[in-house]
Amino acid sequence: MEDRENSNYRWVVFLAVLFTYFLIVSQRTAPGLITDQLMIDFRISASVIGLLTSIQFLAYTGLQIPIGILSDRFGPNYFLIVGTLLNGIGTIVYSIAPNEYVLIFAKLLVGIGDSTIWVNLVAILSQWFKPKEFIKLIGFAGMSGSLGFLLATVPFSKWIALTGWRPPFLTVGIILCVCGLLLYLILIKKSEQIGKDNPVVFPKAVKQNREKTSSLLLRVCKNRQAWAVFLCHFGLVGTYVGFIGSWAVPYGMDVYGLTRSGASQLVMLGVFGAIIGAPLTTWVSGRLNTIKQPFVFIYSIVLVVWLALVVLNGKPSFSLLIILFFILGFGNGASALTFAIIRESFPINEVGVISGFANTGGFLSAVLLPSLFGRVLDHFSITASNVGYHYGFIIPAAFTLLGLIGSLLISKEEEKTSSYPSSNRAGI
Repeated sequence: MEDRENSNYRWVVFLAVLFTYFLIVSQRTAPGLITDQLMIDFRISASVIGLLTSIQFLAYTGLQIPIGILSDRFGPNYFLIVGTLLNGIGTIVYSIAPNEYVLIFAKLLVGIGDSTIWVNLVAILSQWFKPKEFIKLIGFAGMSGSLGFLLATVPFSKWIALTGWRPPFLTVGIILCVCGLLLYLILIKKSEQIGKDNPVVFPKAVKQNREKTSSLLLRVCKNRQAWAVFLCHFGLVGTYVGFIGSWAVPYGMDVYGLTRSGASQLVMLGVFGAIIGAPLTTWVSGRLNTIKQPFVFIYSIVLVVWLALVVLNGKPSFSLLIILFFILGFGNGASALTFAIIRESFPINEVGVISGFANTGGFLSAVLLPSLFGRVLDHFSITASNVGYHYGFIIPAAFTLLGLIGSLLISKEEEKTSSYPSSNRAGI
């Protein structure tokens, strides 16, 4: 009987998991399209809208490490399925909410569900694909997320304009619930027939020797490679998501006098960059047979972009700005390399917790940057001025510098992480 890593069925798993991730990512930003409608329909303030956004990402960030630990202990399949169902149910509740309290509850459900997705996606692909395949395919996983962001722009906006905002969210919620049921059939029922002679076993057989959670967390916190990937994700993902998702559109309007629609095109440039960056950088890494060198190079280029925005007083020529936004998106796509490093460096039964640790870094940065950037803008009173943005760009530049330091701290893949016995490494 074929084992998992050689079975053709692994491609069914790959497509099912990526399609689910694609839909879930679209629902991270799609609610931003209806901010004004929510304020009118529910008569709520901007602060309540801010709470709706923050509660989802705070739930996501806070649960990354716990979900990673549970995934490693009990396997990732059920967590991905339950997370998908919670996301679907939360989206349905959001679409039929009668008041702001139900909206907040719905976003909390979506945040909890979303927190399970990426960590378990990485763990599942680690089970089903060989290390060399994984490095290439994790880039396509990142690209599917970028396509999800793309879906939540013009296509979803036109759908909302055609039918109102409730039907699109209701429809996507139902589709996500169906995806959860299909994942149960694909990951649990059918996959039990695959690889019975060579299954991926999470450490149930050695339950009596299972490491205490506190000891595991302490060991992770002492591990240089773990902090390296934490900083890598902190510097690339947080700066991109934090800025693009909060201040990119106002920046285009305030500094360049663009319309809201015109400023949104800058965001689209970043999304296209990310779509290209994820598979291309992982492909190049595979061809060069190294992850660290391409990662350091991409990080250096992204740091130069943020520094250019600072040096040019926050207002480069518009043609140069287009290039800079594309590069920022490309760099965000390259963040998929973080998880290729994790797959290469850690035992498969700890991929979940390390992925959660790294993802915590990325979304901690995404939570911090908009607030800090906003404080700088408030301090300089940016009305019809680029001064606030000029100094605001120092923040993502500093965050990216931390990420570059993280990429330089990465141990070479061939050396692995010294604190793990070779017999437990990720199938290598």
